[in-house]
Amino acid sequence: MRLNQVVQAIPPSGIRRFFDIVSQMDDVISLGVGEPDFVTPWRIREAAIYSLEKGYTTYTSNSGLLELRQAVAAYLDRHYGVEYNPQNEVLITVGVSEGLDLALRAVLNPGDEVIIPEPCYVSYRPCTLFAGGVPVPVPGRAEDGFAARAEAIAAAITPRTRALLLNYPNNPAGSTLPRAELLKIAALAERHDLVVLSDEIYAKLSYGEPHTCFASLPGAEGRTLLLSGFSKSHAMTGWRIGYAAGPAEAIGAMTKIHQYTMLSAPITAQMAALEALKNGGSDMEEMVAQYNERRRLVVAGFRAMGLDCFEPQGAFYAFPSIRATGLTSTEFAEALLREERVAVIVAIAVALGVGYLAITRRDVQRADADGGDPRATPEMISGRSAQHG
Repeated sequence: MRLNQVVQAIPPSGIRRFFDIVSQMDDVISLGVGEPDFVTPWRIREAAIYSLEKGYTTYTSNSGLLELRQAVAAYLDRHYGVEYNPQNEVLITVGVSEGLDLALRAVLNPGDEVIIPEPCYVSYRPCTLFAGGVPVPVPGRAEDGFAARAEAIAAAITPRTRALLLNYPNNPAGSTLPRAELLKIAALAERHDLVVLSDEIYAKLSYGEPHTCFASLPGAEGRTLLLSGFSKSHAMTGWRIGYAAGPAEAIGAMTKIHQYTMLSAPITAQMAALEALKNGGSDMEEMVAQYNERRRLVVAGFRAMGLDCFEPQGAFYAFPSIRATGLTSTEFAEALLREERVAVIVAIAVALGVGYLAITRRDVQRADADGGDPRATPEMISGRSAQHG
């Protein structure tokens, strides 16, 4: 059968391929997949169960439940001071991943370039290609904590540049962007008339300076498509529920694609998301506090073992350098899986060169924790350097 050439040219996800192998092994601790180790809070699950018992099993509006869109708009206004009309400027999506796909397809014409700071989420480049765009990577620097910089973005702009795809706090580095840098980037986007796709799924997992929503910056709201959701903040990855907010014209174009390909997000997930926005704040705060504790533990553990690891300011990842071991990222990850049965992500799978690992702080714990598995301590993970250095 003849297949689409663009699809054929894109390799399978390096992350998923590695974890397909992991799934066939017994007793493996996964520190790789970007997923909370918390169960969705009970009040959210209960709201979904109750909605099923009440018979809420139909399609919703293509745009999503109006009550949920109103709650999203109120949330964004309350937390970031950005105002959206829930009638035509908010779209409920099947996770942020669908929102990203819709946004790229809605704004790109064939050959348009999209600037993508790296390291980045594994889907950014393929989704850009699927939408007919040309991904233009801008590698981050270790000395900057792998955060995007306006100067580097400016150097990548050409007459074909149409959009800038930002993700902060960053998956997988855990870096984020301070307001001062965001202002420079916003001025750059205005000067070159760029659309900004701002993936802020980790916004509430910020540990230092409060998160700045890109659309809240002066002059940025009219050129920004804000993408977010509930997977990380409320431990709802399996529910596949997110949202996009932006100018009515762009949201309308995204909705047109959405209505022909997805119809609507599942009503049960929408009811759960509504409860998360209404009453899930305290649950989220408790989870974030634990992520913050793990952040300190992991960084201290790697540094104590002589492995360089900058302190992440957001999300739930650590991004240590294993160059001191003399091994490549792939060799290190394979040895760790084979000998200790601990799975991590090779940095090249998230669009960065050799020498780094991406680690999710989901199951990391103290060695003396009650019932803790010693393989999940940073000392054991980083101990590979002593054995292979």
